[in-house]
Amino acid sequence: MSRPSNFSSILICISLLMAFMMACGSKQEVTPKGFYVIETTIEDIHEAYRSGNLTCRELVEIYLERIDKYDKSTRLNAIVVVNQDALKTADELDEEFQKTGQLRPLHGIPVIVKDNYETYDMQTTGGSIALKGFIPPDDAYQVRKLREAGAIMLVKSNMAEWAFSPYHTLSSTAGVTANPYDLSRVPAGSSGGTAAAVAANFGAVGLGTDTGNSIRGPSSHCALVGIRSTMGLTSRDGIIPLYLRNDIGGPMCRTVEDAVRILEVIAGYDPNDPITEKCKGKVPENYTQFLDKDGLKGAHIGVFRLYTDRSTADPQVLALFEQAIEDIKMAGAEIVDPFVIPDFGRLTKGIWCDMFRHDLNNYLAALGDNAPIQNLLEVYNKGLFATPNKMRIFRALEVPLQEEPACKDLYTEPKNVAFQEAVLKAMADQNVDFIIYPTWNNPPRKLNDFKSPAGDNSQLIPPHTGMPGFTVPMGFTYKNLPAGLQIVGRHFAEPDLIRVAYAYEQATQYRHPPKRFD
Repeated sequence: MSRPSNFSSILICISLLMAFMMACGSKQEVTPKGFYVIETTIEDIHEAYRSGNLTCRELVEIYLERIDKYDKSTRLNAIVVVNQDALKTADELDEEFQKTGQLRPLHGIPVIVKDNYETYDMQTTGGSIALKGFIPPDDAYQVRKLREAGAIMLVKSNMAEWAFSPYHTLSSTAGVTANPYDLSRVPAGSSGGTAAAVAANFGAVGLGTDTGNSIRGPSSHCALVGIRSTMGLTSRDGIIPLYLRNDIGGPMCRTVEDAVRILEVIAGYDPNDPITEKCKGKVPENYTQFLDKDGLKGAHIGVFRLYTDRSTADPQVLALFEQAIEDIKMAGAEIVDPFVIPDFGRLTKGIWCDMFRHDLNNYLAALGDNAPIQNLLEVYNKGLFATPNKMRIFRALEVPLQEEPACKDLYTEPKNVAFQEAVLKAMADQNVDFIIYPTWNNPPRKLNDFKSPAGDNSQLIPPHTGMPGFTVPMGFTYKNLPAGLQIVGRHFAEPDLIRVAYAYEQATQYRHPPKRFD
């Protein structure tokens, strides 16, 4: 009689274990459509397609159901508009796979697109009601490349109006976006809608833009991987500019591998963006070959403490940064601590160049008859802005109009060249391959808090040197507030940055999904 009793006990234990795994969000859990999307990757999705356990249509339906269920009800407010052709595109991709048995590189991968990328099938507003309802005649270069690779442009995400703010995401088209890890806090700006949506698993991957922070900051605040690539590696054609000389578009994803897969598709020369001449001969056949779990071994990492020495830096962020240094050391890297850039303050003083009026007017002029407005002055005179941005637009209008931009590009403007040379010399002199520092010194602020320390560390080195910067999750402060580690490399050193970022991610695995959206 004892054997049946023991067998029953085992069954009970197994049932309890399965229930526990389901409650904890294990990947054993499935949606009603049979596929669990929480934290899923491009490779997971493609494996499900190959096995016949998932179709493109089913995946799109799952994500649209999540958006409908969570976005407005929680006041996350990450999504501006849904692509009405998304299911049609999914059906076409399913039919293609049935016929060919082949998956394109991003076949059936739903993308969250920031609302300053032109899309021929959804409005593109730059977060401004001045462009509300404007549907461009064609796609931005990066969007087109993603579509050619089989991706589905699922939605447009909210953004800070005209990409103005690094601190919060407020548009005059859709209002304020919250942070999915704490709905009372910000996701940073300006790509906060993409960051919040990708973190909340509303889509597989996302696109953001970064003038001085706006890929890396929101990625840090939402426990994502964000890549600001070398200036000239990716095209800005079809992206509404903030300061074109600093603007870069790129991936915001939950894993390094997914971000690299997006970079692989969007990198390369585009005749419509002359700065991409710089990348000719410098783009490898693929970037995924550099995903190396041992990529930190022998790497020389410089610890840039100018930011962390600030009195306003949060102690819990600093503790995570010290742990990151130890994690990197344990993974086999050589640490140079501190890494110093001589004359940093002098070199960066006055390095920003306000080109918004010039660049936006040129962008609108290039649209010709398709432009719903003619220039920035019209935006101001008609009051087509969120009230907090009135003075920002007024100050931009005070910059004299010139045919030629006030500043040259990052590779020819004397101030930028001097800064680049100083950083590269410091790296050579101190035998440093990469520079690290916290992406932000402080946790995400509360919504409507403009006084507490912000802690944005992203505004100077990569934007003004043209060097690439990756941010990778380095843990959580105050139990659930994400923080990111920024890793900076030399120009066109993306292969080496990928090795280092991937090795750090794989050694630590700090990211987890926001509980409210699990």
